Amino acid sequence: MSGFQRYLFRNVLRTLLAIVGGLALIALLTQGLTQIDLIVENRQSLLVYLWVSCLAAPQIISLLTPIALFVATAAALNLAHRENEIVVAQAAGMSNWGVASPVLRLATIAALLHLGLNLWVQPAAYREMRQTVSDASSDLVASLVQAGQFTQHPGGLTTFAREVAGPEMKDILINDSRTPSQTVTYIARTGVIALMEGKPAIVMRDGLAQQLGESGALEALRFEQSTFDLAPFVNDQKAVILKESDRYLPELFYPDMTNYYDNANVERLLAEGHARISAPLLDIAMAMLAVFAVLGGDYSRQGYGRRIALASAAALGLRLTTFAAVSAGEDDPALNALQYLIPLAVIVFISFRFFREKPLSKTLGRRLTLPLPDRLFRQPHAGT
Repeated sequence: MSGFQRYLFRNVLRTLLAIVGGLALIALLTQGLTQIDLIVENRQSLLVYLWVSCLAAPQIISLLTPIALFVATAAALNLAHRENEIVVAQAAGMSNWGVASPVLRLATIAALLHLGLNLWVQPAAYREMRQTVSDASSDLVASLVQAGQFTQHPGGLTTFAREVAGPEMKDILINDSRTPSQTVTYIARTGVIALMEGKPAIVMRDGLAQQLGESGALEALRFEQSTFDLAPFVNDQKAVILKESDRYLPELFYPDMTNYYDNANVERLLAEGHARISAPLLDIAMAMLAVFAVLGGDYSRQGYGRRIALASAAALGLRLTTFAAVSAGEDDPALNALQYLIPLAVIVFISFRFFREKPLSKTLGRRLTLPLPDRLFRQPHAGT
């Protein structure tokens, strides 16, 4: 690349990183508000809360990159136009391709990084987030029973254990008063916290269940083993099912048909898979829209505000159209082809319109050969 091209590449890259970083930080702060229950309900530390919030960053960056690339390209090129840098470069003989090539190179690099983000980083981050949330729920289960003290929990649960060693407990008391008229008290010699069909529970051994009968008499039932379900007191549903955002590409294109969720959401999984592959094409399309907005028309000393505004509306429409294409693909798998055709159509159209245009140097050359007024060549009078 020439010196001007390297300069333009650095300007667009610097602006892109600033926009993505700023918008991602705002989005992460907003996303973090939905995870505040990790601290309030699950009694987790601030580090766990921040870690879960940061794990959402890959998907947020993936969504923001195309629009951020458009804004960064338009801003950097418009600044270069105001400083007459593009005019000088084109007047020196640089073609449209020469001016646009650093932007398109950056867009290609961004598209490749975007593809890697979609295929590997995002599902890995979201799986880690699900595991972290699951571990937080497990910690909450362990905290439901405190050694040597009665602990009351929202929903009508009171627990006690004389000794707690990890998941194992001794001399347990559990009072379930969710329904006051059917309050049950469990007393067991030993117990252990375990997962039963993916749900947390306390498995009690050698115990007694006491309950007041309809007549008001105390009824007692001795058991060798009984299971008390803790799922109503623990919200761990996020860790049970891997959503579309948590899955790698083979899991999206080849779902497990023996799994109920996969079998019921085949079209959604397929549409998500195509969206992961086609989304990087938007980076190139958005960059070309910005290039065309500034350099695709006639030279104007008044600036390109109107063209940039129209291109911004087109970029927003393109982004919304691709979202609509994903939704259409969820209803009809044949429409998933639109996810590729829409950005490719924009790329082909702009390439045909922009790169066949004559460089600005020829336009300026024609303007400079126009006949100049005679008054510019008049000799001044001797007395002036």
